[in-house]
Amino acid sequence: MKKIICLLAVVGLLILAFGCASTSSFKINDKEEFNKIVPRNSKVKKLAGGFIFTEGPVWISEDDGDGFLIFSDIQGNKLRKWSSKDGVSIFREISNHANGNTLDLQGRLITCEHGSRTVTRTDKNGKITTLISRYKGKKLNSPNDPVVKSDGTIWFTDPTYGLLDSGERKEQPKNYVFRLDPETRKITPVVNNFSAPNGICFSPDEKKLYIADTGEGHIRVFNVKSNNRLDKGKIFCDIGMPDGIRCDSEGRLYSSAMDGVHIFSPDGSLIGKILVPEMPANLGFGGENNQTLFITARTSLYAVKLKVKGK
Repeated sequence: MKKIICLLAVVGLLILAFGCASTSSFKINDKEEFNKIVPRNSKVKKLAGGFIFTEGPVWISEDDGDGFLIFSDIQGNKLRKWSSKDGVSIFREISNHANGNTLDLQGRLITCEHGSRTVTRTDKNGKITTLISRYKGKKLNSPNDPVVKSDGTIWFTDPTYGLLDSGERKEQPKNYVFRLDPETRKITPVVNNFSAPNGICFSPDEKKLYIADTGEGHIRVFNVKSNNRLDKGKIFCDIGMPDGIRCDSEGRLYSSAMDGVHIFSPDGSLIGKILVPEMPANLGFGGENNQTLFITARTSLYAVKLKVKGK
């Protein structure tokens, strides 16, 4: 009996010890750094569910200081809208299987569409303009995720997700990452050696560009030169299945992964994880002071409040 009691006591101490580094919503590698990001009382909250495959969250601020989130329900073929006032509604009934979304410098919606194999822009009055659909006369593969640089250029990934499932033919010889000038409509490949380029984001100073390669299971980082060219880049971190990525205002990188959102310091070390009940596909900052991290995860939309602001 004494041996059993002692064994139970040891197990209890081990559980207590591990509990200091892990909670129901978080797994912490660097406690000091993690505490700078996530408030002690913060929890992952489910905002809505019942979708088919959610992606591409982007926050749109309104003049009254409030705002709303736009996100894609890819297989549901809809763009949806969420606000704290009204919950979920339809933003666009037919989305052409939209995936990633972002805003340009004028606050217009930039969307990568699987179904139409295009990148589009939606004006604030609802007018939709196709910005690009081809490179060298051939259809794009399946535009996936965009980001807009401070000079107005649109950078986007073009893997084959969504293309092969539709039965359409791949026309591009490679899975490129492109840079698009929305004024001249000139499109330029900036990287051509990815297996499956996916999430994409700039560091706050735009000196670095991060790109997730879901096919290879890692995120690569490139130095951005003054002429908008990239160096050869290097592996920033291995993550298993990275998808959507974002930076906060202090340069930390957030990536969706199989078990949640992984947070990395600028040197590539893992700070901790935000654990999510469903496998996330993408994420984005928004809400009050841009301090809420919205997470699109398969059939649901989640959120967690942070101490830091998104880029």
